[in-house]
Amino acid sequence: MVNSLADWLEAQTGYRPNNLGLFELALTHSSKSERNYERLEFLGDRVLGLATASWLYELFADEPEGKLSRRLNVLVSRATCSEIARDIGVPEQMRLGKQAREDGAQDSDNVLGDVVEALIGAIFLDSGFERAEHVVQRLWASRVGELERAPKHPKSSLQEWAAANDHRPPTYELVGRSGPHHAPSFIVEVSIRHVGEARGEGLSKQDAETAAAEALLERVKPK
Repeated sequence: MVNSLADWLEAQTGYRPNNLGLFELALTHSSKSERNYERLEFLGDRVLGLATASWLYELFADEPEGKLSRRLNVLVSRATCSEIARDIGVPEQMRLGKQAREDGAQDSDNVLGDVVEALIGAIFLDSGFERAEHVVQRLWASRVGELERAPKHPKSSLQEWAAANDHRPPTYELVGRSGPHHAPSFIVEVSIRHVGEARGEGLSKQDAETAAAEALLERVKPK
């Protein structure tokens, strides 16, 4: 059972921290404290770029610079970083002020992407470039072959679809919660006026919203 920040980091990234304070900082939003992830994000952004560029250089030995650049841009994009954050459960670990939490900062692509970069910066400071590079390759392994475009989060895709088809933005409503306090299950309904609605279930409100968005996208997008 993952019951501490160190356990979560090891389970999700394969890295066991030495200085846990660095990782607490990497997960702290500016709404929570003046000491927050922003400086670590600045550093981690550069570490991620170098680790990814070096990896691509080795993997795609025959590709020209232009194609390598396109691959790099996809892998280090805000969309990809935020997807990585959701994959490893960053929203549940973040330290946010009350207002930022109510405003949904834990589901913001910008915030989640920044936190992932901050975590990479923390690993770099904690153990050096080689360990940070290893974590990048572990977390990005399933995406390293992508080239055409960065993945979009289902909620972003649904919002873009609504705008492109002259509809109001989708709205999300928590319609159910069950289970014990330590392992709740959430049900969220998403609706677009004059289009329809769909429900999704997840272990967090954000997961349920994502599932609901995916369900509604399945209904509205052409096959």
